[in-house]
Amino acid sequence: MNRLRTLLFLLFFYGLSVPIVLAVPISALFGRRAVMRHAHVWARMHRLLYRTIMGIRVVVEGQRPTGPVFYAAKHQAMFETLELQLLLGGPAMVIKRELSRIPFWGWAALQYGGIVADREASATALRAMMRDAKALKAEGRSILIYPEGTRVAPGERPPLQSGFAGLYRALAMPCVPIALDTGRVWPRHGPKRPGTVTIRIGDVIPAGLPRDEIEARVHTAINVLDV
Repeated sequence: MNRLRTLLFLLFFYGLSVPIVLAVPISALFGRRAVMRHAHVWARMHRLLYRTIMGIRVVVEGQRPTGPVFYAAKHQAMFETLELQLLLGGPAMVIKRELSRIPFWGWAALQYGGIVADREASATALRAMMRDAKALKAEGRSILIYPEGTRVAPGERPPLQSGFAGLYRALAMPCVPIALDTGRVWPRHGPKRPGTVTIRIGDVIPAGLPRDEIEARVHTAINVLDV
């Protein structure tokens, strides 16, 4: 049954995603806010499908701050890359360079407010990431990063990537950690399954903390559901 649910979800999700993504240039004519609204149509479609086809329910603990902040979230599945855009009010998101090179989708992500992170972490790439993040902050956007750098399976707790501390320092924004357990119902491989996803929005951490302290606090907070 779970295999059938997953197949049905994928057929509807990707079948509907193609025309939505291909229509981004039309929204782009009207500016970034129009692209954001367009993208949130995609995210709402995803939400409707995972609720009705997969039988997944999301429980949100904690409250989203009212002003722009620097979000740092656990990353276990593609699920949260769409769901968090709705829950957090459309933050600009740090994405891997290889994602920005996906034909058409990568361009659309940059129009939305994608901030490209280079795993090689060259000085030029880091400066570009900082510049783009500051520009989006100046637009009044929150910034979202997955500080462990990649998707991980439940139970895995890799160290934070160095780019997180650099952005935290450069942006001088309060940081809000987000824990989640999406990997339990949305594994990277194999069928997805019904169940409840918990997303916990942590307490606001002030800007300006030393690197060791901010990394330790965020690493603990984003892994609090990983028991």
